[in-house]
Amino acid sequence: MVFTAVGVFVIATLWTVYHSFTNSRMLPKSEFIGLAQYERLWNSDRWYMSIENLAIYGACSLIFSLVIGFMLAALLDQKTRFENTFRTIFLYPFALSFIVTGLVWQWILNPDYGVQKIVRSLGFDSFVFNPLYNMDIVIYGILAAGLWQGTGFIMCLMLAGLRGIDQEIWKAARIDGIPMWKTYIQIVIPMMRPVFITTLVIIAAGIIKVYDLVVAQTSGGPGISSEVPAKYVYDYMFGAQNLAQGFAASTMMLVSVLIVLIPFTYLEFGRRKNA
Repeated sequence: MVFTAVGVFVIATLWTVYHSFTNSRMLPKSEFIGLAQYERLWNSDRWYMSIENLAIYGACSLIFSLVIGFMLAALLDQKTRFENTFRTIFLYPFALSFIVTGLVWQWILNPDYGVQKIVRSLGFDSFVFNPLYNMDIVIYGILAAGLWQGTGFIMCLMLAGLRGIDQEIWKAARIDGIPMWKTYIQIVIPMMRPVFITTLVIIAAGIIKVYDLVVAQTSGGPGISSEVPAKYVYDYMFGAQNLAQGFAASTMMLVSVLIVLIPFTYLEFGRRKNA
């Protein structure tokens, strides 16, 4: 495990960062050129579009996954009939790969075969619904596919957390006349803090590496309107055969993760230490 952690993660990461300052093309080489690759990266409209799309996808995915997942878990926690059936239905999309999910939603959102075609066949000839072909909202079409696949898993995590709450707390809240919504906000959710932290980490990991959905649904189009950083890295490293540019982009992804992770880790462990 030590060899894996040091050899694969630390050394490979340092190797990648080092070669991001070189002029490596098809093969790595040690011709140091300073920050030229980073200057090229941040002068690229495609990279800026990737960052913007990742921010939109990340913020919406984080909020909607938590809200929808928690609400579904809260509903199932009410001893609903056919709970196992509903849980299986909600969790089933998570068993599919991102490629399959992307292809399914590409068909659903296709104006010639999907929702738009069905609605127009019902007599609403002016109905327009083609998010994957609209540069302004294409990222939201990808977001819909991501939420459909991942929300069921978030629901299961939240449901496990809710089932870990002592039933005596619910009884005491009912005896005191505390409304259910206030019990959730003031008592249950704070007690589920570890579950929320785990869920946030899982969602964040999925956001950073989103790639399959984009490739399956749009391949980055129309134009570059649905580009994401992971696709930028892949295209430059394996498509354009420009390793150094791909390394520079992946290094910036690593830096963005560290900017979020280090303060969060410091606050989390610092709070436990003080406690």
